[in-house]
Amino acid sequence: MTIRGIKKEDNSTIKKIIQDSLESLGLAIPGTAYFDPQLNDLFQYYNNLKNANYWVVEIAGEVVGGIGIAPLNKHNKICELQKFYLSSKTHGLGYGKKLMETALSFASKHYEKCYLETMHDLKAACILYEKFEFKLLHEPLPGTDHSTMNTWYLKELKKPFIF
Repeated sequence: MTIRGIKKEDNSTIKKIIQDSLESLGLAIPGTAYFDPQLNDLFQYYNNLKNANYWVVEIAGEVVGGIGIAPLNKHNKICELQKFYLSSKTHGLGYGKKLMETALSFASKHYEKCYLETMHDLKAACILYEKFEFKLLHEPLPGTDHSTMNTWYLKELKKPFIF
């Protein structure tokens, strides 16, 4: 297993993983990442933002998932955990935990808090977020794009992040 920064040639693979995941959950609808305009070129999107990054996990040369960190609210030093998806064949193998550790370690160097949006029905994801000490919010933070999401989390980032 290798976790590395996204490359331009990873764009189509990550887009497919994200869209396939959302389709399998019945979430290929407006207000989800399925229709994000940056989905066609995540490499360029994350590389054009300050204090942002997108990582992919690679198994035997195959990209099987990814996770991103991008600024949400610069004034309040809040980032957003974004586009955290894994290929269905890798679920339950610990790759999500490793991606999360990578993203939060990076985030803790640049931000004070990390925000994310998800769906309540994605039970395994919500359990993972809570294991990483994300706290459930009653409403979304302002300035987010995914209106279909119905569950929001915020985490205080410790400096340095300890695994």
